[in-house]
Amino acid sequence: MAPGPPALMLLSLLSLPSLPPCAAGCPASCRCYSATVECGALRLRVVPPGIPPGTQTLFLQDNSIAHLEPGILAPLAALRRLYLHNNSLRALEPGAFGTQSRLLELALTGNQLRGLRVGTFSGLAQLRTLYLAGNQLVQLLDFTFLHLPELHLQENSIELLEDQALAGLSSLALLDLSRNQLGTISREALQPLASLQVLRLTENPWRCDCALHWLGAWIKEGGQRLLSSRDKKIMCAEPPRLALQNLLDVSGSSLICIPPSVHVEPLEVTANLGEDLRVACQASGYPQPLVTWRKVAQPRKGHSPAQTQPKGGARGPGGHRASDTGSGMLFLTNITLAHAGKYECEASNAGGAARVPFQLLVNLSRQQQLQLLPPRPPEPLQEAGSMAFRALGLATQTAVVAAIALLTLTALLLATLICRRRRKRKKAPGPPGEGALFVNDYSDGPCTFAQLEELRDEQGHEMFVIDRSKPLFAEVPAEADGAAPGLAQGLPLQPPAAYEIHC
Repeated sequence: MAPGPPALMLLSLLSLPSLPPCAAGCPASCRCYSATVECGALRLRVVPPGIPPGTQTLFLQDNSIAHLEPGILAPLAALRRLYLHNNSLRALEPGAFGTQSRLLELALTGNQLRGLRVGTFSGLAQLRTLYLAGNQLVQLLDFTFLHLPELHLQENSIELLEDQALAGLSSLALLDLSRNQLGTISREALQPLASLQVLRLTENPWRCDCALHWLGAWIKEGGQRLLSSRDKKIMCAEPPRLALQNLLDVSGSSLICIPPSVHVEPLEVTANLGEDLRVACQASGYPQPLVTWRKVAQPRKGHSPAQTQPKGGARGPGGHRASDTGSGMLFLTNITLAHAGKYECEASNAGGAARVPFQLLVNLSRQQQLQLLPPRPPEPLQEAGSMAFRALGLATQTAVVAAIALLTLTALLLATLICRRRRKRKKAPGPPGEGALFVNDYSDGPCTFAQLEELRDEQGHEMFVIDRSKPLFAEVPAEADGAAPGLAQGLPLQPPAAYEIHC
């Protein structure tokens, strides 16, 4: 029996190829199924738009993505696994994965990351595995990772692991630091890893000195459980006498350090204003000391005239680059007065530290000194005969003498003017009776200058005697204008009586 139309339709539908359930919301050239989006090996330069918000697994590996644009992953809050390995990422902005709080696995292997900023992985509260192998990481800063059980850092160029780089990883169970450039590692760096179960440190250029004494003792005492038989081969690269030997086979007495010694020549330099200066600090010791310069006196706010610029070599503690020749150069350009003062060259290694002081003097020309001096206040006038006056310059002495002469001439002119005015006043006639001195003895009536007679005794004392027989006022001619009749004739007086007036 031939099949009916419904059966034919069913067969035709079954014969069609299956279509992705999410084809309608899938980015171009990508494949989407269930909650997974595959966009690998498509030569993508950016994260493609149009990824469904409900995606839980996203494959973006084997592309050429060099940068994650801000907010490009913000809509993908449901992501559980993100694979970005084998791309061209050079940097990650802090908070790039801020909305992926449910992410469990993040693969960044095989990129070109050279550094990780603090806060790069903030927000990944549930992250369990982080792959950073095969990048170009050189240094891990403090508090770079938080709450992570598995961390893969192999095949990088890590030279320094800061003491707090792994702080907060108390739940870390696996740490892979193999195939890096680690020469040493501190006890403080591994101390926060309370849950560590697997540790891989092989294929690093380990410097077997006193700084690694703790690591050998720690592994021998109880750390062997963390290392597989292959991972126990922690081979020494230096010193030459211990090269290619296993750290676990070297006795503790052979892990030695030589404290640094420092030499600066000369210890004092005088430089001219505006010049450039280079001062070398030679240091020796083992391991090679880290050489740094610092200014002893605190510089002004916002200024740091001294800068350390050592050359080449491996990084020492604190992230500064130590010199491979033991020479730390102090470079000062366009020297100013702010550069003058005391400096200190310090060399440090695992065996100790040494310091040497250095003094910088700045020489000013006469013209530069005058330009920097504040304006001088006016000098006080000095007496010509004083020692202070003789100590003054010739021009200043001349100015002082001229000022004194001018003041003296002004005083003489004022005195002459005053005398002339007084003489004019004396010559001017006054009213009758002006200038009369009335002396009252309260019994015989008043007296005037007309009644006074000048006498001198034997001792030469001068005195005046009142002669009351004389009129009170001298007689005035009758023809004088304005004369009073009573005054012309005199006044009747009592009998003469003499009174002494002592002057």
